[in-house]
Amino acid sequence: MKIVNINKDWEFEKEGEKSRVSLPHTWNGLDGQNGANGYYQGKCVYRKTLPGEKKICYIEFNGANSVAEVSVNGKKVGEHKGGYSMFRFRIDPFLDKEENLLEVSVDNTVIPEVFPTSADFTFYGGLYRDVNLIYAGETRFSLDDGSRYAVRAVPARQGDSWVIDVKTSISGANADTVCLYELKDADGITVARSTRPSDNPDDILSISSPHLWNGVKDPYLYTLRCTLVKNAKEIDEREINVGFREIEFDSEKGCFLNGEHIKLKGVSRHQDRENLGNALTLKEHEEDINLILEVGANSVRLAHYQQAEEFYTLCDKKGLLVWAEVPVITIYSKARQQNAEEQLTSLIKQNINHPSIFCWGIENEITLSGERNKKLVAGLNRLNDIAHSLDPSRPTACAQVAMAKPDSLLNRLTDILGYNHYFGWYMQTVNALDKWLDDFHKTNPSVKLCLSEYGAEAVIGYYSENPVQGDYSEGYQALYHEHYIDAVNKRDWMWGSYVWNMFDFGSAARNEGGVRGRNNKGLVTIDRKIKKDAFYMYKATWSDEKFVYITAKRYPDRVVGTTKIKVYSNLPEVTLKADGYEKTVKADRIFVFDDVPVKKGDNDVVVIAGKYKDSFTVNGVDKLPESYAIGKGVPILVRNWFGTDGTLKDDCLSVNDRVRDLLDNDEAQSMLKLAAGNTVKKWYVKLLRPFRIRTLLKIAGIDPQMTDIINGFLQTIKKH
Repeated sequence: MKIVNINKDWEFEKEGEKSRVSLPHTWNGLDGQNGANGYYQGKCVYRKTLPGEKKICYIEFNGANSVAEVSVNGKKVGEHKGGYSMFRFRIDPFLDKEENLLEVSVDNTVIPEVFPTSADFTFYGGLYRDVNLIYAGETRFSLDDGSRYAVRAVPARQGDSWVIDVKTSISGANADTVCLYELKDADGITVARSTRPSDNPDDILSISSPHLWNGVKDPYLYTLRCTLVKNAKEIDEREINVGFREIEFDSEKGCFLNGEHIKLKGVSRHQDRENLGNALTLKEHEEDINLILEVGANSVRLAHYQQAEEFYTLCDKKGLLVWAEVPVITIYSKARQQNAEEQLTSLIKQNINHPSIFCWGIENEITLSGERNKKLVAGLNRLNDIAHSLDPSRPTACAQVAMAKPDSLLNRLTDILGYNHYFGWYMQTVNALDKWLDDFHKTNPSVKLCLSEYGAEAVIGYYSENPVQGDYSEGYQALYHEHYIDAVNKRDWMWGSYVWNMFDFGSAARNEGGVRGRNNKGLVTIDRKIKKDAFYMYKATWSDEKFVYITAKRYPDRVVGTTKIKVYSNLPEVTLKADGYEKTVKADRIFVFDDVPVKKGDNDVVVIAGKYKDSFTVNGVDKLPESYAIGKGVPILVRNWFGTDGTLKDDCLSVNDRVRDLLDNDEAQSMLKLAAGNTVKKWYVKLLRPFRIRTLLKIAGIDPQMTDIINGFLQTIKKH
């Protein structure tokens, strides 16, 4: 087998305009994040000339969002529905000329039968991962079975020893060819070997007392080399990383990796980057991994779709435990069930060999539209069964949205469970989390629970001496996370948590805190240049790397008199010095100095923890700069995706208004276009203009829970 990358020099056509691009590429790298005029959702075409070929040749796409149709010389080769998985087509029968025109049309419009159709992130269009040509022989490891390597190698403990259950798919098997398996340790020493006939290649390799893959502490990997040999000549081969590990969950004791208790300290990751969208290279993946490791996380939730093969491999090598999932999200529809099953099958078959992956997520917030859909339970049960059938070695998971009731049947569908909660941001206060967790565990003592999402927005530039909920400041975000992580850590029965999100990410429909087109809940900015204060709170809580960090250093102007300075450190004692002032505080992670004096002009501040220091200069002023607070004309309301508390603001839209009020509101129209894409014209039916929104929702069969969510969103849009 020979792999040839063809990323360079494609013709790209969008709405009749042609240009030259190289892959990875997306047409939404800019408009998918700036939120100014919506973002382009439509069909674009990529073209490339390929030489004629008599050898067996496949084309491999590692990501095309979201529906791709491939043709050669005007003849359709195949179609793929789903924007996040790898797919291949055999093309040598079509390469019948000296020069052959390859055309790939990619469409990122909302397509009713393809997940996702509605979600809080941008659906970037394009060929945004590598494209390769694969040349193969008549006898080969299969390129048609939907997997990545055609070899599934899953370790399992059997008594005091371990085995690797190897299942292999071979095309063109014959009596002259054998399959050779060699398992090598990290030093290249062969520890197990087996030979099988190519027409019956499955095998079980045994190994006693292997070196275990033990997460970030010791991510030890073996290499399984699989070779097809014909007449003493190697004709095809695969190499697969193998990690021996077992993970278990208990509803009272939490999570155990290789028999040792471990609290999963997790962050969630969307794959996009400022101005790049989702068109990333290995460089960006490595940078993300390093930031995740720096904050001290030992787990990552790769939301809400299959991510790049390179990223899973990096997690294998670095020891991050991965929650992998499919984009079955927000609103369930029977029309999308087949596609959900296809995407889940691809996720598992293409990633089953990664030891870092510990669970398969089958849905996220699927009850955002309520649980009255009678086919929902059956559909999710089907996905759960598929996951168990394809991989009995890993548990299934789902992430419920906050409105799903604790006694919901869906909470006992998968093996482990996550809840997405935003107490203290979208609803109530952070203190409400504690009661909810305790009540849930009392109601569901056998459910193995984590927090799969929680977060608050922080926009760089906003500061307050006394941060409050909804002010979009780094200070409030940090307070929010201080409470949440303590709530998780004090409950041993919870197996972990996942911060939403590690990085700010593109969400074209958003307009919050003076920033359009972005979700700002990240611990790090979307360009990866600024680590917000909350980043260092987690580093102090999770990481063994010693440090001391002064919060709010980006806001040096302070009113003359005294100021409060908060410091994060994982050392037990911090001393602060400031122009004759000196004070030492002993605490756990969070060190507060309430009375630091501020004189007019420069005030040098130094903090010391052991041999570690941090410093900045306070500028004493008469009043805080206006830029520190959200300015006039900037929406300060938290755009609520989770409904209302029953009260209504008269100066904002609600479901009690009429359709014409919605259609005549510029901001509402902008949001509708972003959310509905090319289907927005359906809203302009003149006959509907006099109807109340609530009436139409009732006629459409929308349940009260979803009506409340829609009402909450409308309540963030000012009337004219």
